Amino acid sequence: MQINSSEYIISSPDYLQCPKADKPEYAFIGRSNVGKSSLINMLCNNEKLAKTSGTPGKTQLINHFLINRQWYVVDLPGYGFAKVSQSQRKKWEKMIEDYLRKRETLMNVFILIDSRHAPQKIDLEFVDQLGKWQIPFSIVFTKSDKENQRTVSANVKSFLNKMRETWQFLPEHFVTSAVKKTGRDKIMLRIAEMNKEFEQPNRDE
Repeated sequence: MQINSSEYIISSPDYLQCPKADKPEYAFIGRSNVGKSSLINMLCNNEKLAKTSGTPGKTQLINHFLINRQWYVVDLPGYGFAKVSQSQRKKWEKMIEDYLRKRETLMNVFILIDSRHAPQKIDLEFVDQLGKWQIPFSIVFTKSDKENQRTVSANVKSFLNKMRETWQFLPEHFVTSAVKKTGRDKIMLRIAEMNKEFEQPNRDE
């Protein structure tokens, strides 16, 4: 898929204030500092689209970016939040849950997992939560260039094996590097396929 335009539209404190739900959208979420902004910028061929930061927990709102004037990339706050108050954490959790469960045009959630680490409990819990809510998702293993390939492969395999303990079918997964643009074509192809599904007149409302 060719990216001809990408622009920031709005940051919303809850799903009711998001743009009109008339285009397919794809949410990106992961633990703080998993490389979310870098991945979004790499996918959209725009280094300045999503603000990258070394400070975990920088994304605090639901951020919509319009791609090719036809679909949205949505940058969500990380889970396993940075050092914030309990009340702020609860507020973010509710905002994320409401968006994920109630946004009619959400086609898929891309859950970002740092490929440098062994399976983390918080990531597995979030994946299971999406399963309970019956929200379609894919797994994106990030930062594959920051570790040797044997370690990355072992961590990916280990995470998927952990999922197999409770999941009958595993979701699609991608191994990526924002630096080397690894995995970009596969993710964009998948998004293009889902965009076509959205356009089908007989799709379930």
